[in-house]
Amino acid sequence: MKNWPIKVSLFINYFVFAILLNSVGTVILQVQNSYGVTESSAAVLEAFKDLSIALTSFLIASFIVRVGYKRTMLASLGFIGVVCLAMPQLPVFWMTKLMFAATGVGFALVKVSVYATLGLVTKDSKEHVSIMNFLESFFMVGVLSGYFIFGAFVDDSDPASTSWLTVYYVLAVLSFLAFALLLFAKLDESAAQSATPKSLAQEFVDMMALCIKPLVLIFVISAFLYVLIEQSIMSWLPTFNSRILNLSTSLSIQMASILAAATALGRFTAGIVLKKFDWYRVLTIGLLLAAALVLVALPMARSVSVTEVTTLAAAPLAAFVFPLIGFCIAPIYPAINSVILSALPTHQHGSMAGLIVVFSALGGTSGSIITGYLFEIVGGQTAFYFSLIPIAVILFTLYLFKRKAEELGHA
Repeated sequence: MKNWPIKVSLFINYFVFAILLNSVGTVILQVQNSYGVTESSAAVLEAFKDLSIALTSFLIASFIVRVGYKRTMLASLGFIGVVCLAMPQLPVFWMTKLMFAATGVGFALVKVSVYATLGLVTKDSKEHVSIMNFLESFFMVGVLSGYFIFGAFVDDSDPASTSWLTVYYVLAVLSFLAFALLLFAKLDESAAQSATPKSLAQEFVDMMALCIKPLVLIFVISAFLYVLIEQSIMSWLPTFNSRILNLSTSLSIQMASILAAATALGRFTAGIVLKKFDWYRVLTIGLLLAAALVLVALPMARSVSVTEVTTLAAAPLAAFVFPLIGFCIAPIYPAINSVILSALPTHQHGSMAGLIVVFSALGGTSGSIITGYLFEIVGGQTAFYFSLIPIAVILFTLYLFKRKAEELGHA
């Protein structure tokens, strides 16, 4: 496989940040237990993560090509490794906020660099969409691993314990290992340079100019809605398992891994299926199945055990069925990202990746905060029904996205 060392490196970098970034659902539950914060207060962790992603991407995405994709990723991995080492030393809620802010900054730099690098190491649009889905599926493998890594450090006998913070030493080691792997991988970035050198101000203006293109505008709405759906469920599923389904803390975290596993499997499967079938048809079927799962699975949560569930065998059916929504919606994000990137010249991929990260972050923080307030106001059992609204809207925006892409010859 051509360019395999750098491709492997991209996958590992994504894996490390997947664990950190998507630990927010687990940490939301843990800070409620360890620090006594409310649901709405815990929900701001998503904002610290996503707004730092959005701000970083907005301000410097167009400049990353000047620094170099590889150097940017190395700096991010080294930075987050140091922050992980500091996390257990300061067991307070404000440090948790800073941890997610740092994770957001590091992930923004890595994601923009990874997405832009894909255009340098793939030969055509079909390989691009396939690798994109495999990459995003590996991201979900990282998310899945994170649930078990964090779950192993949770003390069920003492919910208020801060022993779970020890997990950040493990994550620091993973960050430094990823740094070492990337350091020795070779990457030719010459194709990413614009034929006509531009000033930093002009590069920033060019990135903003992308937003007024109809295809890009429809895309960012679709990406925003998708991440809103995904993060609202992912961030609050451990709390749903604990508060609504009455699972123990460690089991709540581990059962939430079904969502990550289902999403990873969905994206891996899509990496194969999308080589043969039209992406729009696949995504539409997935969204319709996701809506059906919401309507079928949530009523199952009404009849659960009144005593705490501590074993997998005793877990209610809803704990297994509802997370399967991840499989249904999994292909959406990598597929539309690939379509929009393939429609642009290589030297614009860095700027477009920045916009992808900005609007994904805004969608993620919106979804988590809205769901947090819904948990507090209407209860967790009802909160997830609201996911049907963005599912319906994204069905419409994907239709518009498909039509506009066809007009430009990139569908």
